[in-house]
Amino acid sequence: MTGITIHTNPLKRLCSKAVCILLLAACTLPLSARDKEGDNDEDPKYEETSIMVVLQGVGGAEIPAVVQDEVAYLSVQDVFNFLKIRNTPSETLDSLSGFFITQDAAFLIDKKNNQIRFRDKVFKVGANGLVKTETGLYLRTDYFASIFQLSCNFNFRSLSVKVESKVELPAIREMRQQLMYRNLNKLKGNIVADTTIGRSNKRFKFGMADWSVVSTQRLQSTNDTWFNLTMGGTFAGGEATVSLNYNNFARQQLKPTHPDSNIIRPFDQRQQYYRLRFVNNDRKWLRQVVLGKIFTPTIASLYAPVVGVQVTNAPTTYRRSYGTYTLSNFTDPGWTVELYINNALVDYTVADAAGFYTFQVPLVYGNSQIKLRFYGPWGEERFQEENISIPFNFIPAKEFEYTASAGVAEDTVNSKLARIQANYGLTNTITVGAGVEYLSSIRKANTLPFVNASLRLVSNLLFYGEYTHGVRSRGILSYRSQNNLQAELNYTRYNKGQTAIIYNWLEERKAIISKPFTSKNFSMFTRLTLDQIILPGSYYTTTEWLMSGALYKVGTSLSTYAIFIKDETPFVYTNLALTFRVPGNILLTPQVQYEYNSNRFMAVRCEAGKYLFKNGYLNFSYEKNYRTDITNIGIGLRYDFSFSQIGFSLWRNNNLTTFVESARGSIIHDGASGYSGTHNRSSVGSGGLVFVPFLDLNNNEKFDKGEPRVEGLQMKYNGGRMIRSLRDTSICILDMEPYAAYLFELESKGFESVSWQIRKPAIRITIEPNQLRRIDVPVSVMGEVSGSVSLREDATLKEQGGIKICIYRSDSTLVKCILTESDGYFNYMGLPPGNYVIQPDKAQLKKLKLKSQQAAYDLHISTKREGDVIDDIHFILERK
Repeated sequence: MTGITIHTNPLKRLCSKAVCILLLAACTLPLSARDKEGDNDEDPKYEETSIMVVLQGVGGAEIPAVVQDEVAYLSVQDVFNFLKIRNTPSETLDSLSGFFITQDAAFLIDKKNNQIRFRDKVFKVGANGLVKTETGLYLRTDYFASIFQLSCNFNFRSLSVKVESKVELPAIREMRQQLMYRNLNKLKGNIVADTTIGRSNKRFKFGMADWSVVSTQRLQSTNDTWFNLTMGGTFAGGEATVSLNYNNFARQQLKPTHPDSNIIRPFDQRQQYYRLRFVNNDRKWLRQVVLGKIFTPTIASLYAPVVGVQVTNAPTTYRRSYGTYTLSNFTDPGWTVELYINNALVDYTVADAAGFYTFQVPLVYGNSQIKLRFYGPWGEERFQEENISIPFNFIPAKEFEYTASAGVAEDTVNSKLARIQANYGLTNTITVGAGVEYLSSIRKANTLPFVNASLRLVSNLLFYGEYTHGVRSRGILSYRSQNNLQAELNYTRYNKGQTAIIYNWLEERKAIISKPFTSKNFSMFTRLTLDQIILPGSYYTTTEWLMSGALYKVGTSLSTYAIFIKDETPFVYTNLALTFRVPGNILLTPQVQYEYNSNRFMAVRCEAGKYLFKNGYLNFSYEKNYRTDITNIGIGLRYDFSFSQIGFSLWRNNNLTTFVESARGSIIHDGASGYSGTHNRSSVGSGGLVFVPFLDLNNNEKFDKGEPRVEGLQMKYNGGRMIRSLRDTSICILDMEPYAAYLFELESKGFESVSWQIRKPAIRITIEPNQLRRIDVPVSVMGEVSGSVSLREDATLKEQGGIKICIYRSDSTLVKCILTESDGYFNYMGLPPGNYVIQPDKAQLKKLKLKSQQAAYDLHISTKREGDVIDDIHFILERK
């Protein structure tokens, strides 16, 4: 047919649009020639196109428009729909009514009379102010500004309009509300997804294992080996963790005739750890049941592990409250310290040259198990995790939380322990609690009832109070200013004659003031601590002033200590440690301790280290202690392989030579996904996922035999560590918080074909502890259909925009409706293999008094790896 134009791809369509714009710019007459009504008897010529309309804070959209003499007329209905302004067109499309933002601001745009009624006022727009086409009304941009206060700045060169408004438009308000609701849902933990994968029902499964070994040889002395194996998996549907520790050092120090030589064994049961935990966070009255070695804070002095059972309705997931709590202490220099809250890694740091580390621990709702793990620079690892108790315990308003524990302590008398504690949130800022603790080994009164309360007095001012009958009373006051100055006061008073706590203290007083300082050339954390213990007839006071940070790229740690004892001379000394680089990229760490009482150096130490081959680290150190007259010289090498971290060191201490070899790593295995891997850090206690993208040729969303795997899957997520497999295109994500729900947004932009699409891109997945879960990702091969719509007028065909084209399945269910662009072109990609029908919308044609020569086309999207494309659809419309 003559005059029919069919666009077979978007590139041709863009080229034709560019040609139209150039012809329009070259052929249109000056605006002044047609600006006055009635100056020319011929109808003004308009060029139909589409214009990008941009509203700040919302985005942009292509709006149908007509252009004459570099003056733009925008489709009123499309502009108002974009701005979320209520409007209703008439059947003949020669008028448009509605209200502007509020119902008292009604409007009527009338083409017949060339006028606009708005807020009971009538605005004449003239014959050139409104333009009517077959698909709607178009209003000149300057009238949007003069009548509706919508400034529309038209750029003819880029065919774009920038919209500005002095009032809040419904589209902006809706965008702001959606953002607010989305943030609120994120804070509440409500993750929106189109696919949710909950926990599995596996009963028995091995998952992960951590291992660590340290072997020490002392020439002309004893040797020892320390080995740890920690295994995690699923047993009887619960989270199982077993940690075995072997150490032959203790027994070697005893002679065979020693009475304890048969008691101390390489496998000491007190050093072994085993736990079985059942978790259901959806069950409010009982969320956790723990069997084996349990963690429970006690008021009484108990330093042995406890074997028993613990039940609680506290969830395992991380529930952020408000504020933070400063946690700081000392370990060995250069050690890595990891912070865990409820078995989830939330932060880590490296101790400075003096061994100082600090964390800002986020306060969480309910009781939280705070753990610290320590890793040495030569592969050392401290498995005796330090359990830190954060005093402030807030519960959301009107919520009740309890924890009950009972067991037997592995001490010399097998003490019986029972403890129950309950907390209730009176308001979001006041939480009260009470409980009772029983320990059979306490002399005299072995039942300890207690009450406590946590209060948020004002912003950033927290108070915690506790009273234990017959034992102690304590209070903590903490304040943090807006510039991060933190002050904390602790006071504890012990009852005379109490036997629950082994110390004979009468009072304990503690004050801490800390503040970080930052500027262009330095960052520093400073802390002043005063700690005083009142004893019967005496007192013991320690003070510490610490500064740790970086000064002109030099790591600096300066600490001054003072110890005051009644009727004795104060003991005061300072420790200074620096870390800086010297030529050759060598890291130098000198350290000195100076005693003021005798005005002499206590000890000096210097360490030089250099990274080798990115993963290796060579170290040399020298230390001289003048008080003990001991000299230490050492050299070490550490190398981080992907499967293990290995270290070797040699030390010479006066006349003793020591060799130390260490190695540690982890093993991860999942039979369902076929993943087996190793890592140089611990993995037990965390969870992971294995995504397997495949080409779903039969469109059943199942990984069937013969369907190939595909590469190029992209995703957005928060948390974990990604490992891509080049061998089988799978994606493994490790180190994820167990029992937490993660949202993954899958993207198709990395696939080799644009026809490969992911139909359900948003997935919420609950992480299993000590397990890798296989997630099959079906990649559908989508078909594409495109074509054009023309309107026959006399003997010519005119490309027609704004026509609604609808695609139906073979069972008449609607798949998608799309609008033709200004050049009549339409395109849709997203049709799975099958049979479809495509046709213009009958309701719209009836309203426009049009009919189509071809009522509909039958489409068949075939199954092809590269996708099927149908691009020869052409509808010709005629007036009835």
